[in-house]
Amino acid sequence: MPGPTGHLPMIKRLPSYDLSGRNTFRMRVRCALYLEVTEEADLATLDWNALPQPVMVMGGGSNLLFTKDFPGTVLHFGGKISQETGAKETGTTETGTTETGATETGTTRGLDQVQGNFEREVDQVQGNFGPGPILSAGPGPASVASRALQGISGGPGPEDKVGPGPNIGWTRSSGNGSNGSNGSNSEILVTVPAGTVFDDFCAWAAAEGLWGSENLSLIPGECGASAVQNIGAYGVEAKDILADIRAWDRVEGRFVHIDPATCGYGYRTSRFKTDWKGRYIITAVTYRLSKEPRPILDYGGIRKALEIAGQAGNDGKGGNDGKGGNDGKAGNDGKGGGNHSSCPAPTGHLTPQIIRDTIIGIRNQKLPDPAVTGSAGSFFCNPVISREHFARVVETALKDNGPDYPVPHYVVGDQIKVPAAWMIEQCGFKGLRSGGAQVYPKQPLVIVNASGEASPEEIIGLEQRIIGAIQEKYGITLHPEVEHI
Repeated sequence: MPGPTGHLPMIKRLPSYDLSGRNTFRMRVRCALYLEVTEEADLATLDWNALPQPVMVMGGGSNLLFTKDFPGTVLHFGGKISQETGAKETGTTETGTTETGATETGTTRGLDQVQGNFEREVDQVQGNFGPGPILSAGPGPASVASRALQGISGGPGPEDKVGPGPNIGWTRSSGNGSNGSNGSNSEILVTVPAGTVFDDFCAWAAAEGLWGSENLSLIPGECGASAVQNIGAYGVEAKDILADIRAWDRVEGRFVHIDPATCGYGYRTSRFKTDWKGRYIITAVTYRLSKEPRPILDYGGIRKALEIAGQAGNDGKGGNDGKGGNDGKAGNDGKGGGNHSSCPAPTGHLTPQIIRDTIIGIRNQKLPDPAVTGSAGSFFCNPVISREHFARVVETALKDNGPDYPVPHYVVGDQIKVPAAWMIEQCGFKGLRSGGAQVYPKQPLVIVNASGEASPEEIIGLEQRIIGAIQEKYGITLHPEVEHI
């Protein structure tokens, strides 16, 4: 049935769908219905109440553990932003603010860009990252989005010229203004579809010489999920570079722009996972990058790896307290936060590409290739405990390892973050296999589907053994980072 604007939806509907190829853990489960949505306008045509419930939006399936068949609908948004949700001319858009703080854009009210009075040049960013054009260019005036409508396949080029564009045109904006900008022309706003592979975006940014996402390289999943999960690695989190989130609001029945400042971001969490869960279908994400060097090197052994490669000098600022990050046991899982130094690093000839390549090298040494071995990346969150509790952990560790043993840790305000991987190894689980499930031999924070046929029960059984052992030894309860479905 055509949508409210005459749009004929093209939605792929697959009942009783096998999800084993759609989750990186490769759990052999099914959902009652799988929907592949490739155009943003199609979201407005869905009869949400008629779908098998509950409805779950899934990106790359990289942070999930399906514990059984899913009784509802799994929806994947493939990434095309359609013209039915586009902008009118400047001054004709109707906007408002929802109770969540999101800015309304309605399916026929026009695409209004939230919060910003940027004076900018709109430049075309090309790349083969998915189907369809990007209509918006991040926070800024509605006129920018209006011009973007002219780009059927490539989006607007310089001076509003339509570029040839392969399958997708990303819009790139630069300028000075408000909305968190530092007032410098060095900032670049890049808007990409939610279904874009996040590491493809990181690779593009590094190749363009743009700073901000390089430390997040090789994290699996899609850009939409980066805004939900607040993914992080090596001292950087998604919230540090997010500028705008565009989504379909299932409650209000309209498209909105969401200010990242309202998303309640924390360590691997956001309101999308709590009180907003199930409400928003993210369709596009805008990232804020920089042309000015902003390397963050003091986490997870980056500086040490650069020094070994002769790419960076030692300015004495690395390593936090000298006790964590370079022992190969923590921080190399691509999901850690940590307490990093933002002091100017010895940039020299450092580039985002050099840092990206270094981080990929570190991660490949420690983490399984999801194309070869099923996993969901870091399985547990790194616990943050009081200094008094940490003193008891140190006491236990010194008894086990000798009086001079340095216990890896990171200072987080007045508390201490203890690497879960270190505790798991100390409890003897590194490399341990139970049925088809195994603690990865090179990184104990990761549980893998070693046989390729592991059942959810085998993964959960190993998880519970680890949680119990660490609770008994250190008095710490580990919490899974992987979402259990």
